Amino acid sequence: MTRASGCELCELAAAAKVVAKDKFAVILADEANYPGFARVIWNEHVREVSDLADDDRLLLNEAVFKLEQAVREVMQPLKVNVASLGNVVPHLHWHVIPRYADDAHFPAPVWAQAVRSTEEAVLAQRRALLPELKRAIERTFANR
Repeated sequence: MTRASGCELCELAAAAKVVAKDKFAVILADEANYPGFARVIWNEHVREVSDLADDDRLLLNEAVFKLEQAVREVMQPLKVNVASLGNVVPHLHWHVIPRYADDAHFPAPVWAQAVRSTEEAVLAQRRALLPELKRAIERTFANR
């Protein structure tokens, strides 16, 4: 497998915290203000979707779709943001982010300036769903 030295996503894709694995890794990100924030990280160190073979592009797209479904099922967000930027870390990955009207950045992207604070009790309720989300992701990708 091709890995780049010092690439944090290469390290995350190989880490023990991976929830599902294939030619990609699915991880739950440790984002305190965004419980349920997850990523699909391509295992090989590639920069762009167009670097993948046709079958791999389809596999990656299906992985993002399945992850979004699991996040929607468990987290019950108002909206799900799906993003692939890679400007800071040029390693192919997708963010799947549950969004709520009361989150710190809504309706702007999570990378924008925060406009409010989400109540800690609300965040705690959402964090309590993470074990269920982990199980839903494992189930979803086990049936692949």
